[in-house]
Amino acid sequence: MSEMTMELEKKEAPTSDESEVVRARRTFIPRIDIYSAGDEIVLVADMPGVDEHNVDVTLEKNLLTIRGRVVNQAPEGYNSVYSEYRIGDYERTFSLSDEVDRDKIEAVLTNGVLRLTLTKAEVAKARKIAVHAEL
Repeated sequence: MSEMTMELEKKEAPTSDESEVVRARRTFIPRIDIYSAGDEIVLVADMPGVDEHNVDVTLEKNLLTIRGRVVNQAPEGYNSVYSEYRIGDYERTFSLSDEVDRDKIEAVLTNGVLRLTLTKAEVAKARKIAVHAEL
């Protein structure tokens, strides 16, 4: 496991309730899978009900924050009588090491699944150094 992956995993704060109330509506901590391959780390976040207009990914200093807002999708003119699906927002923050190239972070949202691709910075990549003989 790379050092960058371990840094991401160390910063997650486990909770017993999996949600917290910080506004007038519930805020959930989205479930995230982290994958590493070569020079990239991929974060896959489940945020059902969030579309591309209601997702925000920000990077401030070394903190990467993911926010998603769910818009209530009840049909117009209807009132909710019973609901098993809880409406709320999503928020999660990760601390990034200097190994991540901040200019090459990509985000794609498909059907409520956010995929973030983090590329290693050039200075963090391993490279072969040529050795020359001196006569």
